[in-house]
Amino acid sequence: MTDTAELLLSELMTNAYRHAKVPAGREIRARCEFTEDRLRITVTDASATLPAPGTPSADDESGRGLILVATPADDWGAEPRACGIGKTVWCELARH
Repeated sequence: MTDTAELLLSELMTNAYRHAKVPAGREIRARCEFTEDRLRITVTDASATLPAPGTPSADDESGRGLILVATPADDWGAEPRACGIGKTVWCELARH
């Protein structure tokens, strides 16, 4: 589970860093939460643009980040933040 969680966190953070074009001083935050049966990884940034999985061709050098999240994760999603600034992208792994 640790290797998969590291991959998922890395992909979500990289996507936020590369795609969340926001004013200087805005932060990207990550959080990992264990519950009785799940690990939930969330990454929050100040961009309101919700991510969508791409359909890269074999020659494309990018566009696979969310595919790399969706494949090993048991669930994932994105939603606007309740405060009205930015979004949260999350994924979950079942604890076995």
